[in-house]
Order: sequence, then structure tokens, then C-alpha cells
Amino acid sequence: MGAAQGGGPPGGGPHADNVRRLRALSDLITPYAVRVAATLRLADLIEAGARRPDELGARCGADPAALERLLRHLAAKGVFAQPEPGEFALTELSRLLLTGREDDGLRPWLDMDGGLGRSDMALSGMLQVVRTGRPAYEDMFGRTFWADLEADPERGRAFDALMSAQVSLVADEVTTAYDWSDVRNVVDVGGGAGTLLAALLAKHPGLRGTLVDLPSVVETGRRELAAAGLADRCAFAPGSFFSPLPADGDVLVLSRVLHDWDDDSARAILRRCAEAARAAGPAARVLVIEQLVADQGNSPMTTAMDLRMLSVIGGQERSLDEYRLLAADAGLSLRDTIATESGRSILEFTG
Repeated sequence: MGAAQGGGPPGGGPHADNVRRLRALSDLITPYAVRVAATLRLADLIEAGARRPDELGARCGADPAALERLLRHLAAKGVFAQPEPGEFALTELSRLLLTGREDDGLRPWLDMDGGLGRSDMALSGMLQVVRTGRPAYEDMFGRTFWADLEADPERGRAFDALMSAQVSLVADEVTTAYDWSDVRNVVDVGGGAGTLLAALLAKHPGLRGTLVDLPSVVETGRRELAAAGLADRCAFAPGSFFSPLPADGDVLVLSRVLHDWDDDSARAILRRCAEAARAAGPAARVLVIEQLVADQGNSPMTTAMDLRMLSVIGGQERSLDEYRLLAADAGLSLRDTIATESGRSILEFTG
């Protein structure tokens, strides 16, 4: 590999700007280096006073020479600072990797020992994913993403916590964007630790709720809702959304559930929701909360999430028409679409 080009193609000529841009877009070194720093908690260690590679290596179980090379690159990129030879310090970027930042901390999202950070490794199998249309996670780790979380309870809890944090960012707008005035009981299907359900119950005192998710997740939700003083208005239904669902809800909510699944599985989930809605009465409806893709002009965040879903779990982001067709197969009709400020849409279906 040529030193002048850093092992890559030349950057000169009439297309130099585009060459540099494409090289930056295709770089893998820095994204992996940042994830290694997050996993080793280097920002925490530097904040605690360890600044030299030998000190850091002793505390995080890493080779000091290799660690210095990692930090040297990240300092060149501005993630860390190098005030003296062989000594490293935090920057505003690396402070985002400190543990415990509630609003903007990125370390748990990048930790390769955690649920999401580990799933990033499946992206290295994207060529095979595109060739076969199958997710790479199982081939890489020997079991599906969901089975992997179940096999490692600590990783599963960390993943659930990240999902709850993500839901909390949009829960407030869901509680206000949709008209809940005539809803008596809402069933949150695949509702995780109950973050969205808690926001709904807190915002609408006359509302009751039912949380549906796997048993271990529902137990977390039971504790969270009790801590919020809402357990007396909430029922808990441990189980799978591929099985019959509680049939006493005016509204069944699927928030960021369907994008986790392929079309056949999504249809099966919608059929269970349709069955429960029909049993609840003619006014019952199903709300699907998802980020929609368009034929063109999508944001890079949307298309990146779509590729992540494909590579890790075989799910996908879908268009409005695709959700309409899936719901129609389950006997549901689209009645309304509500766009929210976060970019997600609330799709209201009736039976």
C-alpha cells in the first residue's frame, strides 16, 4: 500500500474534489476506530486522569502500542487531542463518548459489545446481503439478532434501554399529533419497556393501557410504569405479537415494530392486530408509527436505516403504498396519515 495515498487511489487530476469526497464517504478506518474507542471507554478513562497509552492500556486491557496508534489517528481526525507527544486529551467530540450523558451521549450506541454496536458488524457483509437479499447477522454470529439478544440478557437489556431512549425522543409528539380524546384503552403492541405507553397515560389521565411484549421486556415495563405511578392504569400481557392479542383496545399501536420484519412477518403481525381490533368493536383501529420512504428524494438517515434493517434483521423501511398493501392483506384499510415533526408518520387503519 502506497504511503502517499494511504493505501487508497490517487487524489489528484481534474476530478480531485470528487475523488476526495468519495474517499471520505468510503472510509472504514475512522468509523471502526471511533467504535473501538467507545467500546474501550477511552473517553471515561481519559476524563478520570489516564492520558498516556500505557496507563490507558492497563486500565482497559489493550496493547499500549496499538492503542497509541488508534488514538493518534483519532487525534488527527479531531476526535481526541494530543497536547504533548504520547499524551491524549478529550475534545468536544470525544466528550460525546463519555458514559452517562443522558441527552446526547453516543457511547452506548457505538459500543461493539452492546446490541446495536455489535449489529454494526453485520454491515461488513453487505455485499452478500445485496447478492442474496438475506441479512448477514446470523451468518456472522451463528444466530439471528433477536436470538443473540435473548442469549445474552445484559446485551438485551442494553438494547432495550437504547430503544426506550429513542422512543422517548418522539413520544411527546405522538401523544399530541393524534386525537386520543375518544380512546379509552390503548394496546401498545411490541411496546418494549412501555416508554410510549407511559407518555400516553401521563398526557391523557382518562386513558388506560395494555403493554404487550416478551415476558422479560414486559417485566421491565412493569417496573418503569410503577415507578412513574401509572401501573394502576396499565395491564401487562407478556407474549408474542405473532399470537392472539388482547381484544379490549380501542386503539392498537405498532410503533417502530413493522420495520423490524420482512413482509410475511409484517402481514402476520397486522393480521393479529386486525383480529383484536375486530373483536374490540367496529370503532377500534390500528395505528402504525413508522418512517416512510419515498420513490426518490429520501434523507440519508432514512436510506441508511433501511440498509441497516436489511443487513441485520431482514426488515425494511417502507413507503405509504407498501404499508397500505400489507394492511389490506390483513383486512385493514388506511383511513388517515399524520406526519410528525420527527419525520415519522402515524398511519391509522380500520377494519
